[in-house]
Amino acid sequence: MSRPASAGRTPLWRDRTFGTYWVAQSLSAAGDSFAYLAVPLLVLQATGSITQMGLLTAVAGAASVAAGIFGGVLVDRYDRRTLMIVADVARLVLYGLVPLAWLAGPQVWLLFVVLPICEAAGMVFQVAAVTAVRNLVDRDRITEANGRLQATYAAAAVLGPLLAGVVSARFGPATAIAVNAASFALSAAGLRMIRLRPAQPDGTAPVRRERPLAEFLAGARFLWRQPVLRSLTVLLSVFIFLTYGFTDVLVYHVKHDLGGSDRTVGTVLGLAALGTVVGALLVAPLRRRRGFGVTWISAHCVCGLALAGVGLATTVPTVTVLTAVYLCCLSVGGICSMSLRQEITPDHLLGRVTSAFWSTHYALGPAGAVALTWAAARYGVPTVALVAGTGCLLVAVGGLFSPIRRAGAEPRRSPVAIPVGEAG
Repeated sequence: MSRPASAGRTPLWRDRTFGTYWVAQSLSAAGDSFAYLAVPLLVLQATGSITQMGLLTAVAGAASVAAGIFGGVLVDRYDRRTLMIVADVARLVLYGLVPLAWLAGPQVWLLFVVLPICEAAGMVFQVAAVTAVRNLVDRDRITEANGRLQATYAAAAVLGPLLAGVVSARFGPATAIAVNAASFALSAAGLRMIRLRPAQPDGTAPVRRERPLAEFLAGARFLWRQPVLRSLTVLLSVFIFLTYGFTDVLVYHVKHDLGGSDRTVGTVLGLAALGTVVGALLVAPLRRRRGFGVTWISAHCVCGLALAGVGLATTVPTVTVLTAVYLCCLSVGGICSMSLRQEITPDHLLGRVTSAFWSTHYALGPAGAVALTWAAARYGVPTVALVAGTGCLLVAVGGLFSPIRRAGAEPRRSPVAIPVGEAG
């Protein structure tokens, strides 16, 4: 049982273990945000091809999905902190190879080796990081902890691209990759300093070890039997297909269509990421006042409108504002969904449910990235953004005809049998 909230309890910001974890996660997020911009810039600098960018995104995404299938099994079987440290060290070494190899000239083939492995390691890290929150704080403080973590990630998403753009413009994208590698070393060092609580008993029967695939399917079955999670998984699969290549298209649009520099691209992504901060601040009051269904459907509706607008925008400031709106609404949906899985899933299943959720709705992402970037090269960014935005609007409409619509509209009862007010 989790402790009741009390005025005498230590605030999260003064909790040394959570604070150390918070810093480590922030450093890891900073590294991710550097790679978020530096890798597309590196490919574009070496090849000038948006199609190559999309292909690399697709290959890396496929590796992430494959890792997600068994990542949850690993997280539920082994020590979560150790897995996160191993993932950080692996990314430190692999990303560190890129700037060294680039000293001899562009080695695009190396990115097709390094990035998929790093994305696979990153998927295991993310699953472990989500589940670790349950082993850091009491159950009634999960949402508060997630809010603090997500706000920090958002801040990293603002500063990371801005700094990556400056570093790329001055020293080249390969140097920005080196900064990315260094961040994982600091993250691993921070994780070494903490200890996670043992899992609290949740009243379920003792866990029997089975074959990895059977264990993964146990998480998938839980996911499929929960009406809201099932609906979210189906609709988000379509949404991810339509938006997985958005960053590549955005970078291409700013550089190719609007004539921006590397620094301009970094500024656009950095300022637009302020939308993620706003979304993290808005999600809790929106969910309390409007319920999950209205909040989730509205957020994805606005995502579609903003995405269509990005392609039609002819100035960098307009693109920046619309991208910020898109990221804000993306943040609202994502934070709600993560809290839902953490609150209603038994601890021994949490890793597998999380990996099943991510693996399923990201499964179409690689194909979507290839299709989106190929279409942008052939038909232009405006046409592709309009089609993708329209598709996102249809996803929101689909939510109106699913259990998502009524989720959170009435008091919670059984955590598995009926829709609860959380997102995916």
